[in-house]
Amino acid sequence: MEVKFQAWDTAGKPIRCKAAMARKAGEPLVMEEVEVAPPKAWEVRIKILCTSLCHSDVTFWKTPAGPASFFPRIFGHEAAGVVESVGENVEEVKGGDLVLPIFQRNCGECRDCKSEKGNACSKFPVQFYEGMPRDGTSRFTDMNGEIVHHFFGVSSFAEYTVVDISQVVKMSLEIPIDKACLLSCGVTTGVGAACKFARVEEGSVVAIFGLGAVGLAVAEGARLCKASRIIGVDLNPEKFEIGKKFGITDFVNPTSCGEKSVSQVIQEMTDGGADYCFECIGLASLMADAFNSSRQGGGKTVVLGVEMHGSPLSINAYEILRGRTVMGCLFGGLKPKSDISSFAKMYLDHELNLDGFITHEVSFKDINQAFDLLLQGKSLRCIIWMDNISNGK
Repeated sequence: MEVKFQAWDTAGKPIRCKAAMARKAGEPLVMEEVEVAPPKAWEVRIKILCTSLCHSDVTFWKTPAGPASFFPRIFGHEAAGVVESVGENVEEVKGGDLVLPIFQRNCGECRDCKSEKGNACSKFPVQFYEGMPRDGTSRFTDMNGEIVHHFFGVSSFAEYTVVDISQVVKMSLEIPIDKACLLSCGVTTGVGAACKFARVEEGSVVAIFGLGAVGLAVAEGARLCKASRIIGVDLNPEKFEIGKKFGITDFVNPTSCGEKSVSQVIQEMTDGGADYCFECIGLASLMADAFNSSRQGGGKTVVLGVEMHGSPLSINAYEILRGRTVMGCLFGGLKPKSDISSFAKMYLDHELNLDGFITHEVSFKDINQAFDLLLQGKSLRCIIWMDNISNGK
């Protein structure tokens, strides 16, 4: 899709634009006009071209109270856009560049960003849930002058947003914008968890608990790593046919296991357990099932789902002594600024399947339809076009 970028005369000035506002938890988003302040030092103002809906948006949208619950708020953290203007000290991008705003911070300077052991950023630990990462303040106000809170430092359910440069990744114009959008969260999380974090070996047996977009992205990653069997675990039998497109070879429905547990079924069908198990829902009980489905003497369980109920993970310590491990990672263990470009190249080289994740497309004014489709289990990713443009039409 070709996008013609324009020259803006709005640099340094507030911009009024439309935003899909969440006024109260669980209530439909309301299209309102907001004012977006100019970027401060180390910040980038982005014109969002398209965005999509992730389960994390829905989870926090449903949550009425807690340390990370703030309303009114602009949700959205999976998107692609073009730089409108930059603040002081920003040299990495300039006006007109195609970029992805990313929730995972990557300053590139701190000890953790320089380490190969993970993708944490100690310069910007997650402490401001409602505003910008350096000072916690907001760049959004409504038409009554009231503060509107950010989400994950991205807030892509607005025509314009302001993002810290540590959360901005420049992209090549070769990749279609809707496919680039997918690389800003869910797909990258799953593929990265299999390929980079777990480092699935050729011939391995993989079990995936939860076949939403992230779970299917894990399957895609395991397929790219040439796993011999990829077992999908889900309550929805339709997910097996969908999963085959991403490499799923076997399917387990927990409601069809009879008196046996899911872990018993997987242990039996794999002659001792899977080499790699991935939990992609966010339930402590399912994390334990995944752990118990892994193989003794080296089985690895990777937790990708966010446990929002505060439930502790309970596993048998003796099983850890027998060589099983459990690990957790955000954003697939990837460093956004250095790793996302490799996935874009894999797509352009016809290796990585991104097209299969896009099941629906809607215009910005119909954003609540995206929520309905996800809540009904009908969509993997719904692309939300800000200017009613789709596939170059």
